[in-house]
Amino acid sequence: MIESPYQPSPDRYDDGMVYRRAGRSGVLLPAFSLGMWHNFGSGQAFSNVQRMAHYAFDRGITHFDLANNYGPAYGTAEENFGRLMERSFRPYRDEMFIATKAGYDMWPGPYGNWGSRKYLTASLDQSLRRMKLDYVDIFYSHRHDPETPLEETLQALVDIVRRGKALYVGLSRYPLEAARFAFRYLAERDVPCLLFQDRYNIFSRQPETSGVLSLSAASGSGFVAFSPLAQGLLTGRYLDGIPQDSRMAAGRSLQREVLTDAMLERLRALNDIAQQRGQTLAEMALAWLLRDKRVTSVIVGASSAAQIEDNLRALENASFSDDELARIDALSRE
Repeated sequence: MIESPYQPSPDRYDDGMVYRRAGRSGVLLPAFSLGMWHNFGSGQAFSNVQRMAHYAFDRGITHFDLANNYGPAYGTAEENFGRLMERSFRPYRDEMFIATKAGYDMWPGPYGNWGSRKYLTASLDQSLRRMKLDYVDIFYSHRHDPETPLEETLQALVDIVRRGKALYVGLSRYPLEAARFAFRYLAERDVPCLLFQDRYNIFSRQPETSGVLSLSAASGSGFVAFSPLAQGLLTGRYLDGIPQDSRMAAGRSLQREVLTDAMLERLRALNDIAQQRGQTLAEMALAWLLRDKRVTSVIVGASSAAQIEDNLRALENASFSDDELARIDALSRE
């Protein structure tokens, strides 16, 4: 059977998506971005990858977040995105904000990891070939390299923009002082850091406590939160124990030891607050991030279009009373 050409929804920008400004820039990002860390690589049927990506775009999600080693296996999420570009997304490239990153292990030997100019430059060239793109909208240094001079990493980012391989640059998971230096270095070379990315959720408050969230805002950088549901802990799946088909049962990025009796009590108490708000636990956890105007976008992962649909319901109620925030805060820090 011949597949019909993809036609995105004509209502994609009028269907409830909210767009937020990225720091002091001209870029607006959707409140939710589609993360392609899991479920978009070679282990997933391409038909489902396509279904999820199309559904996201149809609902106004214009920001697609990738990295060189996303899969599994390494590179295959970008390869599948390249297939999407060739099969359906090419006519809509200018409506999309596409991100990739380099900084973690990608290929063998001394030049396939961390933050050297050689690695960052080669990795981006490979990513562009896999994704069938001439440029990405933003390229991130995926993590701080304590061994490579920070100036080398940052100047590579500057030069990547000047070569036209990326429109903007970003930083991910940099410690506070390295981020402070990086923001200043990049701004002085007229290639300011557009976005800072970090793990942030009800249970992971490090961007708040370290000061990096405030620093990003003061430096004119937007902030993108990843792992908003704490690797699935805040989805509500674990309120009655560990499901057999869950990530925790399989030991994939969420270990059984996390779900102590005390944690289970906290999850159930948070779920009670969510129910009082008329939300699921996952919807409330996502809305909690959006309550802070310093958060430009929240990266959501998914294994189905239905999961994306569920996550988008958080936009229906993203305001909190002082009492709700205090109760959530108490439960997050126990």
